[in-house]
Amino acid sequence: MLTTGLKAWRFCTVFVVFLTVVGILGWRLVDLHVVDQAFLRKQGDVRTIRVETLDAHRGLITDRYGEPLAVSTPVQTLWANPSEVDPQDPRLTAASRLLGVSEARLRERLRQYADRQFIYLQRKLAPGLAREVMALEIPGFYSRREYQRFYPAGEVTAHVVGFTGIDERGQEGVELSYDDWLSGTVGSKRVLRDNRGRNIKDLSLIRDASPGRDLALSLDLRLQYLAYRELKAVVAAHQARGGTLVMLDVHTGEILAMVNQMSYNPNDRSQLSADRMRNKAVTDLFEPGSPMKPVAMAAALSTGKYHLSSTIDTSPGYRRFGRFTIRDTGNFGKVDLTTIIARSSNVGISKIANDIGGDVIRDLYFQLGLGQSTGIGFPGEAVGVLPAPPRWRPVEEATLSYGYGLSLNALQLAQAYMVLANGGIRYPLSLLRVETPPAGARILSETVTREVRDMLREAVANGTGRRAQPALYSAGGKTGTVHLVGKHGYEDSQYKAVFAGMAPIDNPKIVTVVAVDAPQAGEYYGGEVAAPVFSRVMGDALRLLDVKPKLELSGTVNSTGGQG
Repeated sequence: MLTTGLKAWRFCTVFVVFLTVVGILGWRLVDLHVVDQAFLRKQGDVRTIRVETLDAHRGLITDRYGEPLAVSTPVQTLWANPSEVDPQDPRLTAASRLLGVSEARLRERLRQYADRQFIYLQRKLAPGLAREVMALEIPGFYSRREYQRFYPAGEVTAHVVGFTGIDERGQEGVELSYDDWLSGTVGSKRVLRDNRGRNIKDLSLIRDASPGRDLALSLDLRLQYLAYRELKAVVAAHQARGGTLVMLDVHTGEILAMVNQMSYNPNDRSQLSADRMRNKAVTDLFEPGSPMKPVAMAAALSTGKYHLSSTIDTSPGYRRFGRFTIRDTGNFGKVDLTTIIARSSNVGISKIANDIGGDVIRDLYFQLGLGQSTGIGFPGEAVGVLPAPPRWRPVEEATLSYGYGLSLNALQLAQAYMVLANGGIRYPLSLLRVETPPAGARILSETVTREVRDMLREAVANGTGRRAQPALYSAGGKTGTVHLVGKHGYEDSQYKAVFAGMAPIDNPKIVTVVAVDAPQAGEYYGGEVAAPVFSRVMGDALRLLDVKPKLELSGTVNSTGGQG
């Protein structure tokens, strides 16, 4: 009886335990499928639904006629989830060869970051190459579409357009200053992924990607190529340290060309250096020298104290201010105002400056834009130095009149000559295409600017700028040769050759400034180095712009003048 009772007790215990387990499992099934169904489905979705970004297309940069200067092309970026990749996978050999990386380094990276879920394999790959890698079907390898910036004109427009970084953000030039305008808005979408991280289905669009806005620059790519070719040639021919050329439309203030040497190729940055990246036309300052004489002459004519028939005695060809001596290249004697400009007489213009006073000249310089920003919004622009002493010393007035004691950039010098060229109106400078005629401010009278242009015509026809004469067109301008400034002041054997001018001189369309740094091949005067560049560039540019040739040379000064 005892044995039978014990067996019955054991049976009941096992049966109760069995029923309890079955009951618990049954309840759990009900709980999972009925009570917690919505919660569990949500948690499952969280683990399989992901938000994916949609890259935005960066805006196009073009020249004034729609020629592309910066475009974004679709590329593929390859990435990996190291936790899903077997570092011993034999297919990694082929992948490393396609990606152009060391196989050992690739396997080591996958082992090193095995606890991570994301590493870049290669960014900005050509779509065809990315497809070859993905065709290997290596678990844990993924690709996504991005955009890469390409610059069709390369080094020709590099200093103006600039470039972007790996993430399509502006780093230099227009790309940087107009980054917000050019950048699009990144979008996003919900996608369903499997347990290997592969997209199975696009579920919904959260926010569509908005492309960046296009930007039309004022540059004329034809003139840009022309200017770059000639500047590069003269720098090479004269073994110069570098150079700058700026070309403006005198009636709109638009920058038609802006080039520098040395340059760089934004599509290949392996040789990139800080010195090559500077847009020297706006970032580098220099004392302009003799090209400021026509501006100082305009200030004198505006006072009414001087007229074209006025004469100045420049004998004996020099002036002394204490220990400082101003010299001409010869004793020109008693000359008129036109001869002072044509022969680049320091003595003549300095006597006029001492008569009218430094404030008169300085005020005109300021009205023309010197000592202040040009307003084009270019990164790194230098405004220069325009002195304003409480009391002018005679030597300061003298040096100011022929371009020493102040500093400016090439674009500011071109802006000053633009006012002389268009009849006295200062228009705001623009690196963007101007859609409607800008409102300008009158700085000088038409009479004064016409008289100064006649002087500049003479400087090219018979003066220091004779080598600046373009074929088939009349022109006017002024040469300059200034000492470069080094660590210990002026460098005796280092010069900047400058020419600033306009054409056609009877009805100017374009102003061009050429500056060549430290020519080393013998010639170094502005009339020898910079003026011939002006001649070639302006002749070809006016033909490209369909300006009717009309060569009219006149002159009253027949003897050779001094070097400006």
